Amino acid sequence: MATLTAALYGALIVYLGGWFLGMWSGNFSLLLFMLTMVTLCFWLAERFVFQPRRLAAAINLEQQDAARRAVLAQQGITRVDGDIEQAKHKLLMQPWWLDWTAGLFPVILIVFLLRSFLFEPFKIPSGSMVPTLLVGDLILVSKFHYGVRLPVINKKIIDNHPVARGDVMVFRYPVDPRLDYIKRVVGLPGDEIAYLGQKLTINGVLVPTVAQGEHYDEDSMSYSPMYTEKLGDVDHKMRVDLRRSAYYGPEPHSFPNAENCRYSPEGVVCKVPPGHYFMMGDNRDNSMDSRYWGFVPDENIVGKAFLVWMNFGNLGRIGAFK
Repeated sequence: MATLTAALYGALIVYLGGWFLGMWSGNFSLLLFMLTMVTLCFWLAERFVFQPRRLAAAINLEQQDAARRAVLAQQGITRVDGDIEQAKHKLLMQPWWLDWTAGLFPVILIVFLLRSFLFEPFKIPSGSMVPTLLVGDLILVSKFHYGVRLPVINKKIIDNHPVARGDVMVFRYPVDPRLDYIKRVVGLPGDEIAYLGQKLTINGVLVPTVAQGEHYDEDSMSYSPMYTEKLGDVDHKMRVDLRRSAYYGPEPHSFPNAENCRYSPEGVVCKVPPGHYFMMGDNRDNSMDSRYWGFVPDENIVGKAFLVWMNFGNLGRIGAFK
């Protein structure tokens, strides 16, 4: 068993090392599920096999010592050398390979349940959500806001709040579901979304904006106009880059339901299909979003982002956001 445990930890180190070095993409939900199952097997083996064996060995040692002392007492010897407490301690002590498997099961189980059904942490890797979220923000995502989903397979089993226009949502990237993306919900099923001439309209109605001066983006080291935009019941900040034009590639994009979108030199108009959502970044002209790769199906939803819990470069970032 010690060899098996060492082999499992070796495989885990290789997997995490390759993931960290970018040699392959990892699936943390699946990894955590597998770790939970493996440590559960060791915990059950410890509870019903290994621990009873150690207890039986310790009891047998006590019985042997008591029998020896009884024989010596019959011979008139009352003072007997030898203390079995240290030997008992060694017999009852959990070996290292159980301590690092069965011993970790409760902790891994708690992390798995919290991450799967309550809250999951994410780190913002790009500037697509500037100025709402900055690179380096560590955020929390509510996994139950839109309903309870089974871990790994992401199948919803219990409904909760419906997706609302203006929500900041984390979802599995439709092009590669192994990756998690974060954008703002702009279009709901049935909506017609138009982004033309850097103006956003929903179902033919221009989304109201209020100028808020200029915003300095540290990543691009440039200033761009910033606005407060009202999407549904949510007022949030967004920025545009007047130096950039609407360009979505030399060919019409190929993605599921691409026929629902019309591209032109001014921008794009899309009709959101049932069970799907149209997502855009708050950094409108520096965001790869539904304009480029299409709609997000409901089964790809991970949860609603709601809190910056840490930014090591700027503690003032900590707090809730819209």
